[in-house]
Amino acid sequence: MCLRLFTIVRLSCLILITVLLFHCCYISCQRSDGALTVVDNPGGNELDTEDGSEATVQEEDTEEDLEVVHPTDQWQTLKPGQAVPSGSHVRLNLQTGQREVRLGEEQLKYWMQQHSETEDKHPFINPDELKKAMKKIKEDLNINKDSNQEESVSSQFRPLEELKKDMAQLDLLVETDIQILRRLLNQFNSTRSTEEKLNILHELEYMVHQVDNAQNLCSMGGLIFILEGLNSSDSKLQENSAFVLGSALSSNPTVQVKAVESGALQALLTLLATTEHFPVQKKVLFAVASLLRNFPFAQQHFLSNGGLQVMSGVFQGDRNGSLRTRIVTLLYDLISEKISKTSLDFMDPSHEERVRQYSRVTLDKELVETNWCSLVPQLLGSSEHDYREKALQTLIVMAPMCLEQYRTDGSLLTSLISLKTLYEEMVNKEKTVEKETEYFVEIVELIDNLKIKIR
Repeated sequence: MCLRLFTIVRLSCLILITVLLFHCCYISCQRSDGALTVVDNPGGNELDTEDGSEATVQEEDTEEDLEVVHPTDQWQTLKPGQAVPSGSHVRLNLQTGQREVRLGEEQLKYWMQQHSETEDKHPFINPDELKKAMKKIKEDLNINKDSNQEESVSSQFRPLEELKKDMAQLDLLVETDIQILRRLLNQFNSTRSTEEKLNILHELEYMVHQVDNAQNLCSMGGLIFILEGLNSSDSKLQENSAFVLGSALSSNPTVQVKAVESGALQALLTLLATTEHFPVQKKVLFAVASLLRNFPFAQQHFLSNGGLQVMSGVFQGDRNGSLRTRIVTLLYDLISEKISKTSLDFMDPSHEERVRQYSRVTLDKELVETNWCSLVPQLLGSSEHDYREKALQTLIVMAPMCLEQYRTDGSLLTSLISLKTLYEEMVNKEKTVEKETEYFVEIVELIDNLKIKIR
């Protein structure tokens, strides 16, 4: 009987406690619309830290004296005494020591949904509105541009004549190339100072690399002053005059024709035959080569004026081999040029006249008569690989006209045998140290090719 009574009392207490708890929850829900404030709780009340624990907040009965913070989806620093709406998420930032607040999870979901619906209403800009906006931007950027465009351009730039006047006052007169050429020629004609003439020739050499300037120099009578420099007794003037002439002649048919007509070829050959100054000889050979290349008319005059005899004298008088190599290279170019221009590949109406002109150049006959078949092999005795290579290339193209001399020239055959042995050893030596051997192999091939032609 006592046990039953005790059980009834216990159940009654549990029912009473349950009713009280439901009543408290109901009251709390009724008052959920009130504002909350952060409680400064030095006594150890829990706040939401970086690990996500919840903060303790206290109901605030009055909102009149409190500043209510409006949280967003981002963390905001919360000042002491500020109120936050219920359901907000508050934490303590352990790095800064500041309390921070943002929307709670339920509030955040509602906020994100609301923003997405707002964005979905107008996901794209109306094309007409976009055109209007772009047009407005363009109009804003070009305010009064059309009406003032000509005035603005004229205000930014000054006329050339006005600039010339200003620069003339500053001794900075702007000159065209023609004006510069005319001024230099006038100075060259009026001055007697060798140093000034050398400076003028140096400037002219720089300018005549341009085809138009070289042609303008000729039309102004500049060749006369250059020929005067070639005929001068000063070796420096001779050297620089030949250099200017050679630069003007390079790949410039108009200047080549005027040079032959003015007697430049005779002046160059005379100077080459009489001078003993190596710098002058080098520059004169450069000018002669520039005049002869791709110009059969000049080549014909060169042969008729004893050009090969003059070069033969220079070849035999050269001791270091530099001039010899230049002469042999020129002979190789002239022979190869004639072969290529008269070959069947170029036999078309546009080349008939050129073929006829090259047929008048008796270069093969003149080379044999002036003993070049015996002179060119002498360059094989040089110690320079480049000189030997140029000599072998020239001997090969001269083989059709010099075949009999080659076969009777015992020194040539001996030189070819010794050179082949030398370069084969060099090839094998370079292979052992894993170096490039292509250059020496090419020389060996040239030797073999020449030996085949001689047999």
